[in-house]
This record gives sequence, C-alpha cells and structure tokens, in this order.
Amino acid sequence: MSDDKRNTVHAFRDDSLGEHDAVGLAEAIRRREVSPAEAARDAAARIRAAAGLHAVQTPLDFSPSSQLRSSEGRPQALGGANGGAFAGVPTLVKDNTDFAGLPTGHGSAAFTPRPARRHAPFVRQLLSTGVTVLGKTRLPEFGFSPATEYENAEPVRNPWHTGHSSGGSSGGAAALVAAGAVPLAHANDGGGSIRIPAACCGLVGLKPTRGRVVGNEQSRHLPVDLVADGVVTRTVRDSAAFLAAAERYRRNPKLPPVGLVEGPSDRRLRIGFLLDSPNGVACDDGTRAAVTDTAATLRGLGHTVEPVTMDLDPRFTGDFLTYWGMLSFLLGATGRTFGPDFDRHRMDGLSRGLREEYVKRWRDTPGVVRRLRRTKEAYAAAFRGLDLVLTPVLAHTTPPIGYLSPTVPYELLVERILAYVAYTPVDNVVGTPSISLPSARTTVDGLPIGVLLSGRPGSERTLLEAAFALEAERPFRRIQDA
Repeated sequence: MSDDKRNTVHAFRDDSLGEHDAVGLAEAIRRREVSPAEAARDAAARIRAAAGLHAVQTPLDFSPSSQLRSSEGRPQALGGANGGAFAGVPTLVKDNTDFAGLPTGHGSAAFTPRPARRHAPFVRQLLSTGVTVLGKTRLPEFGFSPATEYENAEPVRNPWHTGHSSGGSSGGAAALVAAGAVPLAHANDGGGSIRIPAACCGLVGLKPTRGRVVGNEQSRHLPVDLVADGVVTRTVRDSAAFLAAAERYRRNPKLPPVGLVEGPSDRRLRIGFLLDSPNGVACDDGTRAAVTDTAATLRGLGHTVEPVTMDLDPRFTGDFLTYWGMLSFLLGATGRTFGPDFDRHRMDGLSRGLREEYVKRWRDTPGVVRRLRRTKEAYAAAFRGLDLVLTPVLAHTTPPIGYLSPTVPYELLVERILAYVAYTPVDNVVGTPSISLPSARTTVDGLPIGVLLSGRPGSERTLLEAAFALEAERPFRRIQDA
C-alpha cells in the first residue's frame, strides 16, 4: 500500500494478481500460471492492505485449508463455477444483494441483518462467470445517497484522495477496484450508483439496459423499475467481457444480443453533446473541460459531435425526488421483512427526510409515476438522428468527505445532491444503457473526472465500441502511477 502527501492509497504489489485486469487474470489462471487459490489469497491480502478505505462490510478470510471463511467462521465455497470467462477471478458482492450464508445489511443501522438463505438471482448470474466471492462491500443506507457515508460509522474513502468521497451507492465496490484490491466488483444502479462511484474513483461503470441482466428483486415489481446490476472495472474490456459472460447465462430475447465486444468499430457515429443537465444544472469548469475535451477526441476519431437538447418535463427532478421518497416510505413500512428488530426511527437523516417529505406528497404519486414513464418520449426525441449522447456524469467534481453526509440537515443535503446528481437518473427512469469513463483529473487534488455516454435501449455494443476507442486514444490514468 502506498500513502503519499495527497493520501493516495493503493494495494498493487508483486503478487499473483500483479497489474492484471479481470480478463488478464483469468487468462493467467487458464494458463495455470496462477491458481484460483493463489488469486483469492492475494486478493484477500490486498483487501486487508486497503482496510483504511473502510470499503468492506463482510470480509471472507482465506484460510490455510484453501477455504474461504466469513468473519463469523462459516466456510464458503471457493468459486462460483468451474468454467466461465472469469474463472477464479476474485470479486465482492454489494451488501444490498443476497449471497447465501452472509448477512445483507443494506448499509443500514435500523436492523440487525440475518444470513441470507439463498443467492439473489443476479448473484447466480454473477457466479456463472466463474468469479470467487471474497465478501461484501459497503453502501450508504439503502443506496439512497451518492456518497457512501454514515451517521455513526467511518465513511468509505476515495483511494485517489482519502479526504474525498468514493461516490455512491456502490462506493465500497469502486474504492476496492480502484485501489487494486480486486479487478472488478459487483455494483448496481438506481439513479447513478454504478456510474457515480466509477466517475469518482476513475473506473469504467456500465449501467445496462433494463432487462439486459437478471432483474433486481427489490425494484422489478415497482411501478418504475430503476435498478440495473452490473460491475465496476478498471478497463473497458473487463466490462465488455462481463456483459458477454452474463449474456451466456441468460439472454433477454426482447433485446438485441451484445456478444463479446473486443475493440472499437470502424463505424462513424453521430453523437449529441450536452454540457448543462436537462433540468438546468450547470456543470463546473473542470467537468466542462473534461467533456469538451472528450467531444474533441471523438471528432478526431471521425465521429460527428453536435450540440443536443433534451426537453424533459420541468417537473422531472421533483418527480424523481418524490419517487425516491416513496421508496424510503415503503422501506420504513415493510422494514420488518429485513429483521424483527427493524426500527424506522433508526434510519439515517436522508432516509427519514425522504420519507417525511413523501408523506406530505403521497397523493401526487399517480401523476409522478405517469410523468416519469413519459420521460422515454423526451429521451427518444433527443436521440432522433443520433447514436449516442455525451454528457458529464456529475455536475461537479468529487466532494470532500462530509459534504454529502447524512448528518447534514435534510433540506441542505437534498439541495447539494440535486446540484450534483443531475445527469444519471434519466437513464434509470427510461431504462437505457450508459457508461461512465475516466476522462480527466482535477488540477489541485488529482481526482478523477468521469464522462458519460448514453445510448438507445439495447445499444450496449455501440457504447462499448466507443468506449474502447476512447480508452485506446486516451489511456486511462492508473492509480499506481499517481
């Protein structure tokens, strides 16, 4: 682990993981240069070396008997599958998703989590790729916040600068992948929760089209299904390989197949270019420069990049906030399904504030749902004649720890969140795919800045081909070189 004057933390070292991404490590395992047991042991050591990031919720320790044991001592299977694209590659599951035998805490202090009886459907899809699960990563309470922070616990810290946020809600996953503890980790996204931490931590974060991977149990029965599962990675090829492997387990016949994308395409694209968010939030200078430079790079690659507008209903932001509040209200009302000791009064300040605001506005729910569902019309209109749209991921660069803490008074906290998370929720509401890519860094602290490419439903192949081209033209900065 290194720790310089900017408090950059990483766990890269001379071991079996080396500087491999997931595809490279899987190839080394297939060639028998590395065993799955060695990869698991060394990843566990790296996770311990990065303990100061506070990114792990439930660790599994690699024992001399070649088993993985949870912190409670229960043995766990070493791997997910004998084969698969990522056979033997170590990873972690986000702690809002059931992994059999491990508790699912959802980042909340409102209840005592119990061990899950069975794997969540997406975990079975993840395990089909062959990964070895080493534990569970932390998230903010119920995934509501874009920063992985708590009222009475250590926040998850950004490995590029530990005084700053790792993003949320998949902040624990992103911190560990960025730090080199594991090559990829499970993440999910209900308003930006894959793409936001990817942007904060300098990673690739692909949110798939709704229905591309197995549906999320918590959201698929709601009136608007916001959540998609996936992974955060350090390379485009890892995100592409994961999606191809997931598709081999289960392909949605209603969507065009993606297959294995292995590089850029010769196809010339028409790309829309949007700086200020559809709800009128202006991005800061560093973010504006990162997106403008990316647009110039895409033009240099032969693509047509032109300004575009997205005329959302002016009530979109308020409607999304009301829907968000409805989710908190439902969690508070049904919380005993998480555990008999669930107490909604122990939910954090953000969750409580969302619930209380929803109680004042619950009669608006039918109109909110109706308008959110109609967002797809404005989205389709913006994409007329276009293949992709380029925007910021976030309206401003990564904030310091505490700026988005649930201890901040609710009204101020929501004001800050809405001025920060101004781009990503649209893709969740419409169900369209988008990918966050590390594009630049801040001049003072060297923190990553992400850009977002969004596409039409089912356009993951086009997104990945464009991402490969950008990665080749402007290789992503590595934390071990910082």
